[in-house]
Amino acid sequence: MPALKPTDFTATVRWLGRVPETDEGLRSVAVDHLELGFEGAVGERHSGLTRPSCSRLLSQHPRGTEIRNVRQLAMMSVEEIARIAERMGLESLEHEWLGTSVVLEGLPDFSHIPPSSRLQGPDGLTLAVDMENRPCVLPGREIETEREGFGKRFKPAAAGLRGVTAWVERPGRLAIGDVLTLHIPDQPFWAHIEAVRG
Repeated sequence: MPALKPTDFTATVRWLGRVPETDEGLRSVAVDHLELGFEGAVGERHSGLTRPSCSRLLSQHPRGTEIRNVRQLAMMSVEEIARIAERMGLESLEHEWLGTSVVLEGLPDFSHIPPSSRLQGPDGLTLAVDMENRPCVLPGREIETEREGFGKRFKPAAAGLRGVTAWVERPGRLAIGDVLTLHIPDQPFWAHIEAVRG
C-alpha cells in the first residue's frame, strides 16, 4: 500500500534563487532554473548531503555536529510572503532578501503542509518536505539594508509564514512555471501531539 497520497493540490513555481557559496549574507540571486542533484541545488551554499547542526537542533545535537542535510532548499509561497510584508507595513518584499530557493503560488497554508510531504514535478523531480521553517534574524538584516527601520519587523511578522525546508528525493531540473503536485503522508495525526505541545 502506498505511504504517500497524491492530492489535487498543485503549486506553480514563480521564482527561483540561489544563495552564492562565497557570499557572507543570506541574499539569493534570481535564476530561471535550478539543477537539483541529491546534494541540492548545484552551486548553492545550502547544498550538500550533510551540514553542521544549528540553533534549531540544540535539543538534539551540540552546535556544529555533522548531520544529514534536510535543509537543502528554503521554500516559501507568494501568498505568505505578501502576508509577511503586510504585517511589516511594507507594500512588498523582494524574494532575494529572504534567502529563498523556491517561491511557489497556489498551495493554501503552505508553511503547514505535513512534514514528509512530497512536491513532485511532471518529469518526476521530487522534493521532500522536512518541516516548517522558523523565522530567523538573517532575512531581517538583508531587509534592513534596503528598507531601513524594517529589518527587525521580519522575524515576528514571519511567524507561521516562513515556508518549509526541503531536500531532493529525486533529482531533476526545476524551472519557473513548473507545476508541482502535493503528495501527503497517508497517516492520521499522532494522538499525543497536544501533550507535547502543551
